[in-house]
Amino acid sequence: MRIIAVSKQQPASAIAAAYAAGLRHFGESYVQEALPKMAELKELDITWHFVGKLQANKTRAVAEHFDWVHTVDRLRIAERLSEQRPHSAPPLNVLIQINQGGEEQKAGTLEHDVDALARGISALPKLALRGLMTLPPQSGKGASAWFASLAALRARLEADGIPLDTLSMGMSADFETAIAEGANFVRIGTAIFGARHPG
Repeated sequence: MRIIAVSKQQPASAIAAAYAAGLRHFGESYVQEALPKMAELKELDITWHFVGKLQANKTRAVAEHFDWVHTVDRLRIAERLSEQRPHSAPPLNVLIQINQGGEEQKAGTLEHDVDALARGISALPKLALRGLMTLPPQSGKGASAWFASLAALRARLEADGIPLDTLSMGMSADFETAIAEGANFVRIGTAIFGARHPG
């Protein structure tokens, strides 16, 4: 199980302190905020995860600077990431974001569309499809059924010949519930850093 320390709206100094405490994987949601922090912390052996909503005009910066993307939800975004990934870089690890509740305010592909999207991503040369991510309609213990459903979806995709090794689910309020349902990535922000520092 891996902790992704979600460091959006946290200064580089807070990330450096978390790194000194032993954390190595950090998640950012906004490209324009992340890039200066990456530059400031470039001497540290950090694995960077993009965990925010990914817009088409931001794919180049994400493809060039991040190691993981948790929020791929349509093939065109995946194609752009593959096309824009530097040739010298290893394949970009990606997760498909699933909109389990069909909520209009949330990004993510619907479950009935995931098979085609997964096969499309798997065919792209500079991407490595690793698994699934969710922001479930409920948090806390109420998220248990949603987490179990995502684990079942991964198992079904694997049975259909699409190997996936990662479930990114659970945040500060429900990471223990997520781990119990099979999460191997949990995205934790406030429980590590405390309150965010906007601006």
